[in-house]
Amino acid sequence: MPLVSTGELVAAARAAGRGVAAFNVITLEHAEAIATGAERAGAPAILQISENAVKFHGGRLSAIAAAAAAVARDSAAPLSLHLDHVTDPELLRAAHPEGFSSVMFDASKLTYAENVKATADAVRWGHERGIWVEAELGKVGGKEGEAPLDAHAPGVRTDPAEAASYVAATGVDALAVAVGSSHAMTSRTASLDHGLIGSLAAAVPVPLVLHGSSGVPDAEIRAAVASGMVKINVGTALNTAFTGEVRAYLGAHEKGVDPRKYLAPAREAMAGTVAGFLGLLTQPQE
Repeated sequence: MPLVSTGELVAAARAAGRGVAAFNVITLEHAEAIATGAERAGAPAILQISENAVKFHGGRLSAIAAAAAAVARDSAAPLSLHLDHVTDPELLRAAHPEGFSSVMFDASKLTYAENVKATADAVRWGHERGIWVEAELGKVGGKEGEAPLDAHAPGVRTDPAEAASYVAATGVDALAVAVGSSHAMTSRTASLDHGLIGSLAAAVPVPLVLHGSSGVPDAEIRAAVASGMVKINVGTALNTAFTGEVRAYLGAHEKGVDPRKYLAPAREAMAGTVAGFLGLLTQPQE
């Protein structure tokens, strides 16, 4: 079916009291797995390509964006295309011609005042082109190249009053917040601050986004959605499933050289992971 917009998917999930999952795309197999998993779950999903993934593809957005968009259009599930964790202004400007309906502009490493200014400029640019813009306030650590960060350290979590001022000053369409999760976790042991999630949801008029959801247990994710979280970002869980199957095949077939033999089960494992997360989110939260 035609690509749908991220804003529409997030708004529909929020209105229904549910979450919508956004899955990171690194390879064609990731995109195919997300589409397959969404079809199995009978649920919408967001295919998101990060700035780090673009760097992996030689700094060229067009090919992986076109591949993900083609997979989405061939799918029976409602899927959108999102550009994630953008810090490079040139990459931001590439979003519109490549068919992205949404962008996460990440100025979270800047000072508060610098973050507000840069994000407001990005929002202004995006809204002129019909692009839905997400931003981040607080420190959701764990991305590649960053120093380790304690998700519960003082000053890390997002402050509700500051979040309200930030949303008003920037005009963002959604806000990623720091509430206890961390990027790149390979074990699901994160503990979220659900009281803070509720306070943030009450303080800001826009949907909340949970980054680092791969490390969050099912019950914690459901409770987070019940407290007001809407967009749930998942990346590392797909890579864990993918890599596990590749390791298993190559370990059992020392002389194997055909990548299709291990990419097929790896893609299937990711599809199962996608379907599992979507099944968790598509039921009304208690």
